[in-house]
Amino acid sequence: MRHVPPLTDYSSLFAGSSLNNMAQALDQDEPIVGINVTPLVDVCLVLVIIFMVTAPLLSEPAFNVKLPVARTQEGEEKDKIVISISADGRLALNEKEFKGLNEVSPELEKALLKSRSKLVIFRADSDATHGMLTDLMYKAKDMGAMNMTIATEQKK
Repeated sequence: MRHVPPLTDYSSLFAGSSLNNMAQALDQDEPIVGINVTPLVDVCLVLVIIFMVTAPLLSEPAFNVKLPVARTQEGEEKDKIVISISADGRLALNEKEFKGLNEVSPELEKALLKSRSKLVIFRADSDATHGMLTDLMYKAKDMGAMNMTIATEQKK
């Protein structure tokens, strides 16, 4: 039969490593004061990756619109309000969809009161009616919009 060392003699197993200090602490009934940060770093990196993957999904509009094509310059990111108009007349303010012009008006007014830049971007489908777009532009201007722009696709 093989000789098995007593359970309290851990120092020979971990000689020359940082675990040696922990083995000595176990032998002496002292509290372990070292913290292993590797699992903490692993969890933090996994959370960062999860947020990086899910963040673009949260900024999707309520529905897709086919934007008109124009030669434009990329705008800078500001505190902005985005109004989307679909070809079939549906409306959305930022990510929230509304049934009609009367429903979106109070929410637009609240958003403009909260906004510092008062910038409104209209994302109108190229097949959407011109009248609805102009009605929304007039309403936004009456409610205090300082700058308005119409989103377009870049010409290639």
